Amino acid sequence: MQQKIRLANGYTFNRVINGCWQLSAEHNLQGKTDVDDALQGFHELVEHGFTTFDCADIYTGVEEIIGRFVNELKATGHYQEEDIQVHTKFVPDKSMLSKVDRKYVERIIDRSLQRMHREAIDLVQFHWWDFNVAGMMDTAFELARLQKKGKIRNIGMCNMDTERLKQMVDAGINVVSNQAQYSLFDRRPERSLLKYSAAHNIYTFAYGTLAGGFLSEKYLGKEYDRPETRSQVKYMQIIEDSLGWDGLQKLLPLLKEIAATHQVSIANVVTQYILNQPGVGAVMIGIRSSRHVADNLRTLEFELSADEMQAIREFIAQYPTPAGECYELERTSPRYQGIILTDLDH
Repeated sequence: MQQKIRLANGYTFNRVINGCWQLSAEHNLQGKTDVDDALQGFHELVEHGFTTFDCADIYTGVEEIIGRFVNELKATGHYQEEDIQVHTKFVPDKSMLSKVDRKYVERIIDRSLQRMHREAIDLVQFHWWDFNVAGMMDTAFELARLQKKGKIRNIGMCNMDTERLKQMVDAGINVVSNQAQYSLFDRRPERSLLKYSAAHNIYTFAYGTLAGGFLSEKYLGKEYDRPETRSQVKYMQIIEDSLGWDGLQKLLPLLKEIAATHQVSIANVVTQYILNQPGVGAVMIGIRSSRHVADNLRTLEFELSADEMQAIREFIAQYPTPAGECYELERTSPRYQGIILTDLDH
């Protein structure tokens, strides 16, 4: 499978992107992450050609970790800015949406640049918590202004539904990507978002594809106990509204059988299944430890057959998927909103 995609403007990114939310202070519910070990994993990934990293301004401490990694690369004496691709997000606090202005936008972008020791941000992905609060389009135009100023190389969206993505495109914002939650459980992007995005050369960057680790050998034949991370709190809701735990226990053996055929992991199979969907440009795979590197590398080293793709598709089609468009429940449902941290500006 193709490892990288090149945009018309020459920008290149990996199809498996190194996701860094797992390194944030908010993520781990059972102790601190070993940052030194994670950085070792970063170096190993880059050595194997996995050079694209995803973070966010609201992931506590993560942009600083990326900055530390950049300094380590610079210390080798051979570092060039283009050696790695760094994607972050611009996520104004929900309580601040009505106050976002030109000064606010540039201050946050400058802060991200300083934290990560970069000359420009390769991709800024814009998220807006509440579509009922005015200012979203004005803010998007401010990001476009900073792109012209040279502080941002590419603009993407994050958690935008089809209607708002179309609004951006119609307004002339040059959107290259939209990050959306997409997995065997959460198939909301298939309703309209994937089709619209593909028709307008906007790559979907899928996150939540492994459902916080629930789609792995670890949970074969297991009863649900308790979440280990904030991710699992979030994705357990998605499981409950789709296959349920019983459905997951029926799905995992099917995925394991396919994985065994290729001598890979369930995570590899699931990731490649989503990568094979029309319009999907990349999948975010979390990297918390150097132990994850070898498994991540195998994702692109085999090919799922048409029959295997069909078997997975037919199985999940028996079950519902959460209601609405991309991220709609997270914006409107008190149950979903209850676990989302919307005010984390630091």
